[in-house]
Amino acid sequence: MIAADQPQRVPLSRLLTGVPGLDEVLGGGVPEYSFTLIAGSPGTGKTTLSQQIMFALATAERPALHFTVLGEPPLKMLRYQQQFRFFDHAKVGSSVRYVNLSTEALTGDADTLLDRIVREVEADSPGIVVVDSFRTAVRAAGAEGGMELQGFLQRLALHLTTWQATSFLVGEYVERELEDNPAFTVADGILWLYQSVERNSIVRKMQVMKMRGQASLPGLHTMRIAADGLQVFPRILKRSTATSLRPDQRLSTGVPGLDELLGNGVPAWDSILVAGPAGSGKSTLGSHFVAAGLANNEPAVIAVFEERPKEYLEHTRTLRPELADAVRRGLLEVIYLRPLDLSVDEALLEIQAAVARLNAQRLLIDSLSGFELALAPTFREDFRESLYRMVGALTGAGVTVLMTTEVGMSFTDLDFSTNLISFLTDDIILLRYVEIEGELQKVMAVIKMRGSTHSKQLRTYDVTHDGVVIGHPLTDYIGVITGVARQRVDQSPALPLLQPGDEAT
Repeated sequence: MIAADQPQRVPLSRLLTGVPGLDEVLGGGVPEYSFTLIAGSPGTGKTTLSQQIMFALATAERPALHFTVLGEPPLKMLRYQQQFRFFDHAKVGSSVRYVNLSTEALTGDADTLLDRIVREVEADSPGIVVVDSFRTAVRAAGAEGGMELQGFLQRLALHLTTWQATSFLVGEYVERELEDNPAFTVADGILWLYQSVERNSIVRKMQVMKMRGQASLPGLHTMRIAADGLQVFPRILKRSTATSLRPDQRLSTGVPGLDELLGNGVPAWDSILVAGPAGSGKSTLGSHFVAAGLANNEPAVIAVFEERPKEYLEHTRTLRPELADAVRRGLLEVIYLRPLDLSVDEALLEIQAAVARLNAQRLLIDSLSGFELALAPTFREDFRESLYRMVGALTGAGVTVLMTTEVGMSFTDLDFSTNLISFLTDDIILLRYVEIEGELQKVMAVIKMRGSTHSKQLRTYDVTHDGVVIGHPLTDYIGVITGVARQRVDQSPALPLLQPGDEAT
């Protein structure tokens, strides 16, 4: 119990940056009146980020003042920045004003530089102040070393705090300069931008090294610069805040024989992995799963990596013509995820956004193999971790997820998935080729169902003009798992098989 005379905490106001994903990474936005350093090597996106935040925050009531010390005229910098959609020409000269500090910086006098900043700020009373490049300014003013820089920073910070301005200082730094640098001590927040290079792939990333008064998301977060500006992809997906209990419900896969093997369908909100070699019918089975939900007016999302949505729908038109119709009715969205240097979190956030748009209840990812190949090399080692986070976030929000993956065909090993991702899913359906009496046949088995009973039968199946059709159980054959089945020669009865409803071992 809080004592009656205990002083109340002063609330911390936060400003939304207007950069997609950044507010979530920061822990709710930028603290008002804070002093934030945006640091990194050349080409990491520092100027674009600061400009994007400034245009989002600048209003008539909260004007922005941008000091430029870039070694080039402000007009040249603006010529490039105005190519982004966040750039608002109507704000330039009114709620956004640019001031060139090149003349003062060339004097080599830190006091002269600081006096100019003070005069401009006191004349405009801005709510937002940006200095780009801050480090260029202090270096040109001869204040880069030791106590001189610390004194300059402390005086500048004191003025900005007194003026109640939210400030962003842009500087080119490398990580080894973190130690004993007064800039990092004075700053309330530090955003560090990187370029990760691996083989022919270059990917931008961000880390919130410091943010006083709030809990930011830890780790490195992927960024991408496009026509809209910079976008951040948080590495930790936001889980649903819904408190709904998991329903005691089974969902049809759209294949009656498979539903029987699963114990009358898959449990709602499960994650299902369909693993099999090329041509075994994984995508067809996935389309059955989506169509079964659409028949009950359950919205769905299909994420594809190996062909575009139009091509995908054209290929499914013969077996599943209702998919194209569902897209037209707004019940289904097919998204294609194959840009260059794709990051895991970027793809997963796009999937999550599509699910949210439709309030989708079913999701098909076709396939995980294509997903992994689309990734930039630097992200492939994090594939399992990111996939685990995505599956948990989506199933926790009430989405039943079916994923396909291609596995190599072996006649000695029984592979469920590559990269040991099978443990991430609740249920596993294995598709396999088997030689039976000199013919190649397809065989299906339910390998795993977490917390549920299921049949242990090995069943033949075929992919016909009607889709996936389940055949008879292979009770008269042995060695099916090896890929080369042999008919039983003895007359002894086969061991009883576990049927749906029996206790699982």
